[in-house]
Amino acid sequence: MVERRNYEDGYWWSSDELRLHYRDYAGPADKPPVFCFPGLTRNARDYEQLAERLAGDWRVILVEFRGRGESAYAKDPMSYVPPTYLQDVEILLAELKIDRFVSIGTSLGGLVTMLIAGTQPERLAGVVLNDVGPEIDAAGLTRIRSYVGKGVWHPTWMHAARALAENNAEVFPDYGIEDWLRMAKRLYRVNSQGRIVLDYDMKIAEPFRVPGNEAAPDMWPTIDALQGKPLLVVRGERSDILSAPVAAKMVQRVKDAELVTVPGIGHAPTLDEPEAVAGIERLLAKIR
Repeated sequence: MVERRNYEDGYWWSSDELRLHYRDYAGPADKPPVFCFPGLTRNARDYEQLAERLAGDWRVILVEFRGRGESAYAKDPMSYVPPTYLQDVEILLAELKIDRFVSIGTSLGGLVTMLIAGTQPERLAGVVLNDVGPEIDAAGLTRIRSYVGKGVWHPTWMHAARALAENNAEVFPDYGIEDWLRMAKRLYRVNSQGRIVLDYDMKIAEPFRVPGNEAAPDMWPTIDALQGKPLLVVRGERSDILSAPVAAKMVQRVKDAELVTVPGIGHAPTLDEPEAVAGIERLLAKIR
């Protein structure tokens, strides 16, 4: 049976000749399209449910950063950094002739969104920052470093789901096995040997291992650059990446910004939670 899809696959080339992938869900041309940027180890599948909710009312484009999903792996692993992802996105925007868009960014995708705000704020019609901000908790960074880039495989999808449940029970304490299976299908793929493996290049971890890369520039000016634009900050109540004080400070600095806290979960909300869905709907209603 052929699976029916309501999106088209698109591809573009980076400046260092990597073939990169995105999904394009059709929508009206009289609204700015919605771009969705995923987290560090994630891919376009993270946004499937959100895209299916919005498609038709909005054009939705799900970007896969280099080294993830159907996008090519980088020849130089030190290109797995936010400024390079930003350059890749700028090329895609130019090819699609998109001047203005709504940006929804989870974790790393939110950092790329903030870089866009800092360099080309006029292009942003509205912004959703999902569980990320200009200051990142050290505890969360330590946790990410503990697992990113460690190649694991599983013989079946159920094994992958149970491993996710074991390692992420504190993030999604109310998940059942069907939820973990759904997440496994987003995170893993089947390789040529029939093994269930993580769907990203293990070398994305290499920039984390370079001494001195812990020092980050001051990102607060990128939040100030969103002044006058619809801004939604989504935070998982148990997040170890975006603290409650930082999230509150973000919305205080941008007039009429909204903070939505998703109860009972950690980093990061899937944006399928009722609180997040309602918040995104309110943000989109402000955009013309």
